[in-house]
Amino acid sequence: MSLVINNNLMATNTARNLTESYSRLGTSVQRLSTGLRINSAADDAAGLAIREQMRSEVTALKQGTRNAQDGISMIQTAEGALGVIDEKLIRMKELAEQAATGTYTNEQRMIIHSEFAAMAAEIDRIANATDFNGIKLLNGNVSVAGNSGSWTAGNTWTASEGMYTNSSGWQEVTGVEGSGGNITGGVKIHFGSGNNRAEDYYFMRIGDMRTSSLFSGTNSAVASDANASDTVAVSTQASAQRALEQINTAIVRKDNIRAHLGATQNRLENTITNISIQAENLQASESRISDVDVASEMTEFTRNQILTQAAVGMLAQANSLPQMAMRLIG
Repeated sequence: MSLVINNNLMATNTARNLTESYSRLGTSVQRLSTGLRINSAADDAAGLAIREQMRSEVTALKQGTRNAQDGISMIQTAEGALGVIDEKLIRMKELAEQAATGTYTNEQRMIIHSEFAAMAAEIDRIANATDFNGIKLLNGNVSVAGNSGSWTAGNTWTASEGMYTNSSGWQEVTGVEGSGGNITGGVKIHFGSGNNRAEDYYFMRIGDMRTSSLFSGTNSAVASDANASDTVAVSTQASAQRALEQINTAIVRKDNIRAHLGATQNRLENTITNISIQAENLQASESRISDVDVASEMTEFTRNQILTQAAVGMLAQANSLPQMAMRLIG
């Protein structure tokens, strides 16, 4: 290499190496300070895309877990009210048993019937008043669109919205989109990150627990649209004997709803477990792609730090080399 003063090529080369080492040192500092290997698309464009997709998935799944927990809270609210209705039905059966015996007069049975009617009225009050976050749970609103719900011959609650059959042939209740985009025919518990019926949500129905529903069709001598007070009574011995069977039917209907709620709660708890594991595994995958290996990056940081310090020292030496030419001139 010629000894020249117009261009200091050694200093230029050293400055370029210093710039590269200093840039790598800056990258290491950024990664160590953020804990991330990928801080911008320039670091790893494909890795950044995968990471952001995984992050959105994990965030949605965590919210889905909270949605499922809210569903469990709603079920517990409904079942707590059903427990009270159960007590009222048991008391009504006790009163019907009392009125069915021949040792009482009809006047005395009317006294019994006053408490019987009060228990029935309390059932209606509970069914109409029980709500979760403003959603009425036991008056049939969360099960049907309009008045399309009814009890089957087996005393299970059904609605005209139909059923959904999954790929394995198992049937579940389903809802329909009504006016304004609202879903009717059931409560939609959405927990997945997508909108696939087979993977991301399912529906829950709670039957109508009002006495007009619980006792509907239990008295063949009365029209089906009659008031519950005309359908079931203990004011006479004959009606009290009939009421025993009617209350049995109402208890079975209530128990079917409670069993359905219990099964749904267990399913939601299993769903929460599955979603939590899925979110945890996705977060682990995202970490492997995105997070920095501190031990490896610290080694790289030390290397770049030494190279930068060496380049600074050599640049100072390279800048002083042209002075050797001045000796020749002098």
